[in-house]
Order: sequence, then structure tokens, then C-alpha cells
Amino acid sequence: MEPEKGPWPEKPVRKSSILRYNSPVVQVSLIGLVCFCCPGMFSALVSMGGGGQVDTTAVNNANTALYTTFAVFGILGGGIYNILGPRTTLSAGCSTYVLYAGSFLYYNHHKHQAFAVVAGALLGVGAGLLWAAQGAIMTSYPPHNRKGIYISLFWSIFSLGGITGGLIPFFSNFHRNDAVSVNDGTYIGFMVFMSAGTLLSLAILHPSRIIRDDGSKCTNIRFSSVAVESREILRLFFKWEMILLLPASWASNFFYTYQFNNVNGLLFNLRTRGLNTVFYFAAQMIGSVFIGFVMDSSFKRRRTRGLVGIATVAAVGTAIWGGGLAKQLDYSREHPPEHRLDFKDGVEFAGPFVLYFGYGLLDSMFQSMVYWVIGALADDSEILSRYTGFYKGVQSAGAAVAWEVDTKKVTFLNQFIANWALTTISYPLLVILVLLAVKDDDDDDDNDKAEENKFTQLTVS
Repeated sequence: MEPEKGPWPEKPVRKSSILRYNSPVVQVSLIGLVCFCCPGMFSALVSMGGGGQVDTTAVNNANTALYTTFAVFGILGGGIYNILGPRTTLSAGCSTYVLYAGSFLYYNHHKHQAFAVVAGALLGVGAGLLWAAQGAIMTSYPPHNRKGIYISLFWSIFSLGGITGGLIPFFSNFHRNDAVSVNDGTYIGFMVFMSAGTLLSLAILHPSRIIRDDGSKCTNIRFSSVAVESREILRLFFKWEMILLLPASWASNFFYTYQFNNVNGLLFNLRTRGLNTVFYFAAQMIGSVFIGFVMDSSFKRRRTRGLVGIATVAAVGTAIWGGGLAKQLDYSREHPPEHRLDFKDGVEFAGPFVLYFGYGLLDSMFQSMVYWVIGALADDSEILSRYTGFYKGVQSAGAAVAWEVDTKKVTFLNQFIANWALTTISYPLLVILVLLAVKDDDDDDDNDKAEENKFTQLTVS
């Protein structure tokens, strides 16, 4: 359905309480809790390396299937969200996370990959729906001068899921020093949280019901159609803004396979992997809050804040990847580490641990920065659901390739170089995007004044 038309702009009604159920901060917090329970637990599961299994082949194949379907439904997800609304979209997406964790509970006993691969493919469909809805909510609900803070709010709550998920394998396998696969209780714990997230997703309101603190709405459109969404999604592939986003989108999940399987999964024993996961996501909380502050509060002009944010992430990323290169030169597929590190190993453990912590920091800074740039391109939920869906779709295509690359036993060093190169290429393209497409606050004020003058002229006439 097209937005309502008329000569008189709707006068906003100011709502003062930020704790209103239909306020942006409450709804962004709720979507954060949904992602705490579902993607947060999934991230903790995968970040253990091999999905908690000694042989990474099953999880690699499952995740290749996952990110292949995710690439398709990530792009379609924004349109599906606009048609079905958040509750149906999110509940359908969340339920597939439970199935995925259950497939590895099954694999623990039967060692058959087929169920895990099918569950991975279904999760790709569900994740595409969930993340398109999440991206639309997180980027469109806040006012444009607070998007960085709201992104960091979401990322902090979401990362708490990874922290909690990391504690599950750490405690449930604490006394199993020589274990190579996690126990059943680990997967059951993940499934309980994921089921709770599915129920919690029903609390999310439609964007047309959200009122910002200044009284403005996130969108005036209550229903869309298949024809409209199909047309608008196809147009995304020809928008120069989306083309400039391609390398950043591709890179933003590409490095997970290398970090989870070939750093955390290879360098550390089972219980220490769970502990590392806790600190990996704690680092994500720190990184998202820091870059959110930089991109909302560092300078007066929004375009300048965007450029400073990109430069900050580039500098931190270069330092962390440089440390990663020094460590990667110490081992390879042909010459793996002589023993897996335990958190009680002291100095020997400290260096690789700090590196993995740095990878978590960079992940949240990079993705929060990209989300901020996407959110700065528009304010309407309908538009941003498509933009974030495109971002997640391309991101997932990159992840599918990365999991398959690891399955093909590509050297660790070549995977590392590809990760560093992809993130580095992204920065100058994002700079161009900010310079050409992001409006400063003064520009928005001028547009608002023009609308007010137009309204005054209509009233007088």
C-alpha cells in the first residue's frame, strides 16, 4: 500500500517518556533481547570452533548451506518484513535457530551430517528474515543524531548473549580437560535460550506504531505488497550506494570462519574456547559503545563524524590484523600448534587471548560503523529494511564462501590475507559513500524549514 497522500502534513504528537512501550529505546532493547537469545547463542556455539566438535567438517558444511540460503533471504528479507510485519517475520526466523542447535545435539550421538546441513539451510532462511527485521528496527527507529548510540545499545545486549552462551560450554565442560566435543547439556542450554527468544519476538511492534521522542513516526506505511517489494529489491542492485557497500558487506562476516575455526578452535582447548567466547563478546560490547560514541558525539557535523568513525576503525583494524599476522606466521595447516592452550597456561596463553579479544573488538566496531553509514542514508523503516537486507544478504554470501574455503583446506595464511585485504578495501569506498550520500544535520534542518514554509504557503492560500 502506498503512503497516504494529502496537502496537509500530519502534525506530530510529542511523547515525552522514553520508556513508552512504543518508544524506539524500548523496541530496540527488545530486539536486542531477541538477538541475545537466538543469534547471540548461535554465535557462541559457532565461535567455539567446529560447533563444539573436534571435526570441523560438519559445521563447515552446515554453515556453507546456512549462508548460501541466508544470502538469498537476506536480500529478500527486507521486502518480506515490509509485507508480513515484525512479529511473523521474527518468530518464523527465530524458530530455525532452535532446530540448528538441535541438529548438533543429534550429531553428538549419530555423527550424521545430513540433519545438520538441512538445519543449516533452514536457519539461513530464518536468519535472513530475522536480521532484515533487526536491521530495519535498529537503524530506522532512532532519530538520526542518535543512531550510533542505539546501534551500540543493541550490540551490547546482543553481545551479552554471546557472553552467556560462552559460559554454557565453559562451565558444562570445565572438568573435561581432555574432551574434544561438548556434552549434550551445552546444546540443550542453547536450545532453551533460543526458544525463549522465539516467544519474545512476539512483543515487537509494527514500525507504523513507533513514535520517536520528537513525535515523528518511523514510517507511515502499514502494509506493502509483493509487487512493490520485488521492484524495489531489484532496484537495489543498480543503486550506486549499495555498490559502494559491497566490499564492506562481503567482508563483515568473511573473517568469522578464520577466527572461530583456525584461531579459537585450533589454538585453545575446549573449556578455554568457551572462556574466550565470553571475552570475545565482551570486547564486542566495548567496541560497539566506543564507536557508537565516536559516530554520534565526536564532532558537530554528521558527515565529519562518519569520516572520523571510518578512520578510527581503519586504524584499530590495521593494528589488530598486524598482530594477527605475527601470530599466524607461527603455525600452519602443515605445522599446527604442538598443544592446545589452556587459560591456566599464563604468559603462553596471554598473547593469543589478547589477539582473539582484539578480533571481537574489531568485529563490533566494523559492523556498527557500517550500520551507522546505512542508517545515515535514510530514516524510514521501509527503505532501511531493504538496505539492511541487502547488507545481510551480501554479507552472508561472503560467509558461505569463507566456510567453503576452509572446507577446501585453503592455507591459514591465505585466509588471513583475504580477510585483511577485504576489510582494508572497504574503508575508502565507505569514505566516498559518506561524502556523497550522507547529509549533515544542517541539510536536514534546511529541508524541514522548506517543508514548513510550504505548509505555511498552503495555509495562507
